[in-house]
Amino acid sequence: MSDQITVAGLVATTPRHLVTQDGLPITSFRLAASHRKFDKSQNKWIDGETNWFTVTSFRQLAINSAGSVSKGDRVLVTGKLRVRDWDNGERAGTSVEIEADNLGHDMSWGSSVFTRTVLVREPEVEEQAEQPEETTEPELVGAGKRR
Repeated sequence: MSDQITVAGLVATTPRHLVTQDGLPITSFRLAASHRKFDKSQNKWIDGETNWFTVTSFRQLAINSAGSVSKGDRVLVTGKLRVRDWDNGERAGTSVEIEADNLGHDMSWGSSVFTRTVLVREPEVEEQAEQPEETTEPELVGAGKRR
């Protein structure tokens, strides 16, 4: 099963960041999403059940989230929902995962400061051959662009 989903929740574990042997950055953490509703008869808030997700991000999103998201943060995650049954011989269960496309702080709970990622593009081989060696510095991509 693979569907698009958006979930608001609490980062329940310290995000784990790693880079594979192939150079692919990956960051993952557990997300707790609880729903509360106001019970008018009791005049108080009632906690609903908590849904648990493993959130995984790749590439630039993984790098950015590793430096921006911490345990205890309130976040919004949009991505592909994956529900998988597993069995390791001793135990069996179901894992619910979100492969994140977008991830950010939930501004309903606080404020945040945004820092744009500046990507550096290495000059292409043809460009290097045409230019003298002293002018082959990397070109900044995305710096100073405003929407």
